Amino acid sequence: MTGRMHPGEDFGPEPAYRTYLSVTSPLLVLFILLFLVFPIAMAGGFYGLVAGIAILGAGGGFTVLWAHLYFDTVIYNLNETEIAWRRGVWFRQTGIVPYNRITNVDIVQGPVMRFFGISDLRIQTAGYSAKATAEIRLNGIADPTPLRDVIMGYVRERPPVAAVTGGAGSVQERSSASPGGMESGAVLGELREIKAILKTIAEQK
Repeated sequence: MTGRMHPGEDFGPEPAYRTYLSVTSPLLVLFILLFLVFPIAMAGGFYGLVAGIAILGAGGGFTVLWAHLYFDTVIYNLNETEIAWRRGVWFRQTGIVPYNRITNVDIVQGPVMRFFGISDLRIQTAGYSAKATAEIRLNGIADPTPLRDVIMGYVRERPPVAAVTGGAGSVQERSSASPGGMESGAVLGELREIKAILKTIAEQK
């Protein structure tokens, strides 16, 4: 899908990502359930074993169904100012990441993802804490390099948040107008007034 991606248009993961989810997600769930069901099956004898197999089968089938539903909810959108995303089957999640907050875009591909021919793009951002974190991931991208180049091209065209010093909501304004803080000019003014008062008192003695 990335090959047909155009700025401002919605796009999603490659179809191979659906298969990837349908394989890896049930295996993870079955691995977890196995540790929970195995003691019950051992203690319950034949009926416990049957119940354990039924639970594992239901868990695996439910996870496969979730993977198919989840794939259809994953939507990305790139315009000239930001990246938007939404996903989620039962609990919907949405987010927006402006390009001027992005510091780097990494390509991540594990061995299973390599088998399916897909990668993830990990979007690194610098928050107000100045600590780089992975804000979002664009999952299931078949050809990640061109998409990363598009994103980084937008990033280079815009000044980073930390470099903005003018206009409403700039970093400089946030730091100087933070609770308990004052602008440096106001502080100097207060100190000059105090100095003048002390000088007057000293001259009157």
